Amino acid sequence: MTDLVLVRHGETVWHAENRYAGVSDIELTPRGHAQADRLADWAGQAGLAAVWASTLSRARITAAASADKAGVELRTDPRLRELDFGEGEGLTSAEMAARFPEARAAFESDPAAHPLPGGEDPHLAADRFVAALDDIAAAHPDGRVLVVAHTTAIRLALCRLIGVPLGEYRRLFPRLDNCALTELRLRSGRRAAMLQYNSPIGAVR
Repeated sequence: MTDLVLVRHGETVWHAENRYAGVSDIELTPRGHAQADRLADWAGQAGLAAVWASTLSRARITAAASADKAGVELRTDPRLRELDFGEGEGLTSAEMAARFPEARAAFESDPAAHPLPGGEDPHLAADRFVAALDDIAAAHPDGRVLVVAHTTAIRLALCRLIGVPLGEYRRLFPRLDNCALTELRLRSGRRAAMLQYNSPIGAVR
């Protein structure tokens, strides 16, 4: 079995206005860098076998200090990237409601069945993200691994791994704080147990 510590990257410049970043490559704020430093302090004492990250810079930069403190090489996988929000990229919820009200309402009703216009199918996003986690677990059997990625992708993966409908991800997991810890124990046959969710270790309050 492998313990996977899933972490959302540090705060970005779009965070204050809650703009949907998705696949847009957005910079960390000074607070985001400070959160990454706190995460690294935790990582240095967490007994990590490896550190993996999404290829988007906000995740890579967040993970880099943790890999250094843990004494391991930072590895990346493009399958760990965030969901592509299509026409919603860079917009707030209110701006989406003004530009495409029917599509936004459908998304809020069932975000898995009704992705934002031009956006990625959440089922396919969950498939690729969980496949990456499977490969990471296979590469580090009986180890503890830090995976730095993104809020929606992580929540979709959680639903898939614990066996609940993907359309429930916004209701079951309403928030995922920057650099908070969510830990899963992944056993053979893709059986998963949640050890912690959104724990504030490593977060700057």
